[in-house]
Amino acid sequence: MKADRLPASFRDPSGFVFSRNDILYRQINHCYAEDFDYLISSGLYAGLTKKGWLIDHEEQKPHRLDGNSDDSAYKIIKPAVVPYISYPYEWSFSQLKDAALLTLQIHKEALRCGMTLKDASAYNVQFIGSRPIFIDTLSFERYIEDTPWVAYRQFCQHFLGPLALMGNLDVRFRHLLRSFIDGLPIDLISKLLPRRSYLKYGLLSHIHLHALSQRRHQDDSRQVEGEPKQPRLSRRNHMALIDSLISAIDGCRLPGFATEWGDYYADTNYSANSMSEKERIIAELVDSHAGNHRIIHDLGGNTGQFSRLVAKTGCYVVSHDIDDIAVERNYLTNKAADSENVLSLLLDLTNPSPAQGWGHAERDSLEQRSANGMIMALALIHHLAIGNNLPFSEIASFFSRLGRDLIIEFVPKEDSQVQRLLASRKDIFSKYCQSDFERAFMPHFDILERRPIEGSLRTIYRMMRK
Repeated sequence: MKADRLPASFRDPSGFVFSRNDILYRQINHCYAEDFDYLISSGLYAGLTKKGWLIDHEEQKPHRLDGNSDDSAYKIIKPAVVPYISYPYEWSFSQLKDAALLTLQIHKEALRCGMTLKDASAYNVQFIGSRPIFIDTLSFERYIEDTPWVAYRQFCQHFLGPLALMGNLDVRFRHLLRSFIDGLPIDLISKLLPRRSYLKYGLLSHIHLHALSQRRHQDDSRQVEGEPKQPRLSRRNHMALIDSLISAIDGCRLPGFATEWGDYYADTNYSANSMSEKERIIAELVDSHAGNHRIIHDLGGNTGQFSRLVAKTGCYVVSHDIDDIAVERNYLTNKAADSENVLSLLLDLTNPSPAQGWGHAERDSLEQRSANGMIMALALIHHLAIGNNLPFSEIASFFSRLGRDLIIEFVPKEDSQVQRLLASRKDIFSKYCQSDFERAFMPHFDILERRPIEGSLRTIYRMMRK
């Protein structure tokens, strides 16, 4: 059976990820054999997987991608499944912070076992619900005494720098992570941070002085006589470096401010009875049909109230929203409950995560990752159609590419939340009505059910893609 090599793992000479029959495997090449064996024999792998910090795996019989034995394969492993792959530019502030702290704790454990992390990319961390987990088994190598941490700059670019910008300036600096998928340049971070950041030891040493050191040594590789002098770092000082980075990450705080939809459910026009009726309808529709889907995508999930409701069916729910504070609150609520079946992510549906990286293939788009699951779009249609001037036909076409089943709430123009949107703009939306909504969706979906929400003007639809 033919296997497909995943383009996201082509950079690592130690091995690569491939799939066969929709099952993911990782090949470990002979050049990584010594480090992999030490990862196992040192007890590091067992310790990290027991804590839930590192993805566990099962060893498989080595084989070629075409089915024959392969001399380049030292081992084949089958990692445990991560339900949904997300990227750092889709995470909230606290998600990025927790991923950073996990990376540092893993590096600290590795040093205790005589190993080190050679790679500190944020893309090595995924979330299973609210729990961060390290997924790159091949990022560990034997520690050599007195050598510096080779992934130090990468850690600062992927974690500390972005968190410092988000905490000291504006949470929306996370958008830079999408433009710089190899991490934000240290000199750029230093230039953007305010002067008061020089008074924080962690940012002074790991960002500002780091940027200065880079400028001073940028021509070292051009030396004609002799090799550039390599810095030395004892194991004790290496541990101190990790502790210093942990302190710097802990010191990053999200400034308190409100956003437009961060308190949406506290400012809703639903009565207690109509909200209870909406919850009942959604629970019934999802419970009846969720068994056909491994993942439900809650588009416009806000702080996750309905995401957590439908997660009770046993499905894995990816709760998307455009609002940074809403997603932050969603994540922290799920984290407090140790939830592993609701994943909160940032998403602007009018500009969703694209396929990007080398050959447009290292990072998958939203469409590529959503597959054929169930889509839930509650109290969202008016934001797209009126807030962003998107025709119903365009919305219907896009949703049909994201999922097979659709649960969508129509919010009429008379609704107070729509009137709130229209208060600051001219009403040019003559075709914004329920009949035109249905007419636009019919070429893409079969309308299976209409459920009016008692005590409101809204209607819940269940549709299936044609």
